Amino acid sequence: MEQVIKEWGYFAVFLGSMIEGESVVLTAGFLAHKGYLSLPKIIALSFFGTLIADQGLYHLGRYQGIRLLSRFPRLKPRADRAFRLLHRYDGYFILAFRFIYGIRTVSPVVIGISGIPLKRFTILNLIAAFIWAVLSCLVGYFFGDVVMNQQSYLSKYIFGGFLILALIGYGIYKFFK
Repeated sequence: MEQVIKEWGYFAVFLGSMIEGESVVLTAGFLAHKGYLSLPKIIALSFFGTLIADQGLYHLGRYQGIRLLSRFPRLKPRADRAFRLLHRYDGYFILAFRFIYGIRTVSPVVIGISGIPLKRFTILNLIAAFIWAVLSCLVGYFFGDVVMNQQSYLSKYIFGGFLILALIGYGIYKFFK
């Protein structure tokens, strides 16, 4: 199994990060902690994978978005939610959409449909992709640390994790309020 991870792991991280890859990227972070993969490499691959996918979906939305949404009506509720959030929060939404469950994939399409300029989307998408890649990989990596050293560090990480989640929750609450 170790050989398969070392041989195909980086490819899986790249592809997984293109398709709502939180679970793939978190697992890769865990495997980096165990020494099977390189943390800097999985961060870079996650960054490029999500960036390429979102840029492609933006262009799809920009040139074929209305046709795409009319062809797949089950996407309409998610797209409507993404449109509402985009119109309400504008640039902040572009920075945050990959952290919002259920609308991550449709959001770049909606942003492309909405007419947000390519340059603006690309700059914000670069920032958001970097934050997502680093944060997701590090969460998996530090989760691996907790699992490997659970007896001595578990309470410290649980407290730290709850503190971080509370701060993130408060930030999201303030952001949407």
